[in-house]
Amino acid sequence: MIEVAVKALESHDPALALPRYESAQAAGMDMRACLAEPDRAHGIKLPSLGRALIPTGLAMALPAGTEAQIRPRSGLAVKQGLTVLNSPGTIDADYRGEIKILLINLGAETVTISHGDRIAQMVIAPVTQARMVLTDILPDTERGAGGFGSTG
Repeated sequence: MIEVAVKALESHDPALALPRYESAQAAGMDMRACLAEPDRAHGIKLPSLGRALIPTGLAMALPAGTEAQIRPRSGLAVKQGLTVLNSPGTIDADYRGEIKILLINLGAETVTISHGDRIAQMVIAPVTQARMVLTDILPDTERGAGGFGSTG
């Protein structure tokens, strides 16, 4: 297990839990909405096809060679049509700003995001960087240039 330094920003509510795993073998940590007033009292309403950047009140310092992937919570997706728009969103190891979650409501009904709601999950993953090498010839494969739907 690695350690990730997390900073509670001035806007963070100390009553909210830090991101954490909700079961012993969970891959993702739940992320919570940390809303400022007046949204804290009334929530953020997302109409059908509406989107919003939801603050968490947290920043972090990931270890070099890792990223944080922001992914939808399956229960919100199936029950309310709420998902992460740029899924998975990537937080790079050198980013130090506030973690914000870009949500979209793909459901038919308006959804209210309330202060403290678990709105997404965060997976910490290793990153491999590559160096691109220009070439005139690529090695052949059985698939070749077959694209969408070419394997059945």
